[in-house]
Amino acid sequence: MDRINLIIFKFNTLYEILKELDEYLNFEIIEVSNEKILEEMKLTSKKFLVLTKKSNEILDLELDFDNLPIKVTKLLERINIHIIKSQFNQKSELHIGRYKLDLNSRELIEKKIKLKLTEKEANIIIFLYNSKTPIGINKLQSEVWGYNSELETHTVETHIYRLRKKLFEKFNDNNFIQSKKDGYQIK
Repeated sequence: MDRINLIIFKFNTLYEILKELDEYLNFEIIEVSNEKILEEMKLTSKKFLVLTKKSNEILDLELDFDNLPIKVTKLLERINIHIIKSQFNQKSELHIGRYKLDLNSRELIEKKIKLKLTEKEANIIIFLYNSKTPIGINKLQSEVWGYNSELETHTVETHIYRLRKKLFEKFNDNNFIQSKKDGYQIK
């Protein structure tokens, strides 16, 4: 398992304490005092948590300690809880091209624009995204709806049509779900 980088930002006392405990922790402890370096580390490190004295509102993965003193056991507990929460949140997001699909809220997000999806729409997007090849109507019927492929229905086409319409109206995007001769695909 990869070690998570604990980046201690402008908080030398905490850095010294954690360095003393380093052999008992499963973290890489790094001290940073410059915001530019912090931003560079954010871009290069996949697994990190910034610990700071006061919130800088620079990063999503930040844990501030403005109520000091704190017991070491409580400190480690807060760090672990924050890491578990952030790992859960990372697993509940899919990055699909220029969009982020939030699986918890069923929203497709581009920058700050959010499109609310139905459960079926989210399932269609996930299923198409996970496939490397175009998916036919019968396969979508059986896998997303659980329908027998022998049924005569236009459910898939109707859902794809409505989803494309929503995507165009919200994001001005006509190319997210593409029609191929073998079915539908997300690129």
